[in-house]
Amino acid sequence: MRPPELLADYAGALREIVIPWQPSLPDPRAGNSPRMLAVNADLARELGLDPQWLSSPQALAVLGARAVLPGSTPVAQAYAGHQFGGFSPLLGDGRAVLLGEVRDDHGRLRDLALKGSGRTPFSRGGDGRAALGPVLREYLFGEAMHALGIPTTRALAVVATGDRVFRDGGMPPGAVLTRVANSHLRVGTFEVVARSLAPELREPVLRRLVAYAVRRHLPELAPAPHTTAGPGPGPGPETVAAEALALLDAVVGAQADLVARWVAVGFVHGVVNTDNTTISGETIDYGPCAWLETYDPDAVFSSIDTGGRYRFGNQAPIMLWNLGRFAETLLPLIAPDPNDAVAQASKVLETFPERHRAHLADQFARKLALTGSRPEDAALVSDLLEALNAGGADYTATWRLLAAHLRSDRTEVPGVPPGWLNRWVERLDGDRTAAATAMDAVNPAYVPRNHLVEEALAAAVAGDLAPFERLLGAVREPYVERSQWRDLAASAPAGFTERHVTYCGT
Repeated sequence: MRPPELLADYAGALREIVIPWQPSLPDPRAGNSPRMLAVNADLARELGLDPQWLSSPQALAVLGARAVLPGSTPVAQAYAGHQFGGFSPLLGDGRAVLLGEVRDDHGRLRDLALKGSGRTPFSRGGDGRAALGPVLREYLFGEAMHALGIPTTRALAVVATGDRVFRDGGMPPGAVLTRVANSHLRVGTFEVVARSLAPELREPVLRRLVAYAVRRHLPELAPAPHTTAGPGPGPGPETVAAEALALLDAVVGAQADLVARWVAVGFVHGVVNTDNTTISGETIDYGPCAWLETYDPDAVFSSIDTGGRYRFGNQAPIMLWNLGRFAETLLPLIAPDPNDAVAQASKVLETFPERHRAHLADQFARKLALTGSRPEDAALVSDLLEALNAGGADYTATWRLLAAHLRSDRTEVPGVPPGWLNRWVERLDGDRTAAATAMDAVNPAYVPRNHLVEEALAAAVAGDLAPFERLLGAVREPYVERSQWRDLAASAPAGFTERHVTYCGT
């Protein structure tokens, strides 16, 4: 494992605003007995790690934040962020450290980070540790999203620290999560450089950051690596401007696709701040997230989203707002004339609605087995969603029931009007059975339903991991119906969803 390349480029500049910014890992607490609770063997192999190493004492010490691998320099990353629309000039990893990079079996660089590893310079009075329940939630949700084909960070391991953490008046068991990401660059990473560094440092450091991000995520656009950190003139303004615009375009496209995938499966992130918006287009920071029970554009589960800013149906507009903040950080590199820079950036941002609409149309076409785009398809989808909203039908189950209806006209689909069913069946091309099979291949039978997640986490905190492991097994194979998992596809008990509240845990 090697230290992140980015550190060599802009660590020195960040030291101007945070001293020190490389934390020491916490000392072992007397009397605790850490143990490995969960190991992601498939992900370990993908990263070129020996799964057996993950059961070793060294792995327990390293991934439990009690030791450091040779050659690894753990750091807490600095970033800023717009949180609920208000700008915070310095946030950073308050309970996390970036261990370094590994190259996976596809040749891609991947970041390894610990969450819950202890205090950092950005902890802002917190203890920097994490409770077991939220850590297992992130592990579970990351695996579910990965199985659904949605870009996401994933967990490599969960270590129970053996001690207790103080949270909300209680003392739940502590844990450390090992998170894997294509990178941990966020919109907030660019904001801390563009808005929080000393003015004389902003543009040169921003150039390095953009160059690094392009090399990392758009290597085809950076055939010749360059840096402004050493001697030499560095790239010209035309090259810098082209890279900045290409990066903005790529991030706009990735996020337009990501939010469409969230909507298609009924995922509510819950806190889409700019510091939770990645440059890679991966879902990150599973805090107050949840899943729709019934289709409701106004669904909010987060305890801190009292105004509904991040409600289910507002995720795309909010993402565009976040991308606007990202574009603002790049303006000095796009053109020397501010008006010209704004015009060029705006032209890219204006593509987001249509790109998102196209991705969303593609997602729902696949969910309904519609082949060959037709003008009437948009109304067909919107009419179905309106019916589901009005009828309170189970959002996840509806798509599987529609497929079952194709196999047998006698299969009822609660909340779906017969007239709509007739329109849809007439629209389908080809064999109905083949269409049903195609639908079952993209519409999950199992998602981390909110009531099941809460039950599994409560049992795990009490010492019983069996419900968690069972639910994890189902969401890792979301399209394969099994009789032993029938209860995991059932709707929440009456009244649960109305009472369900989520919190920022990890």
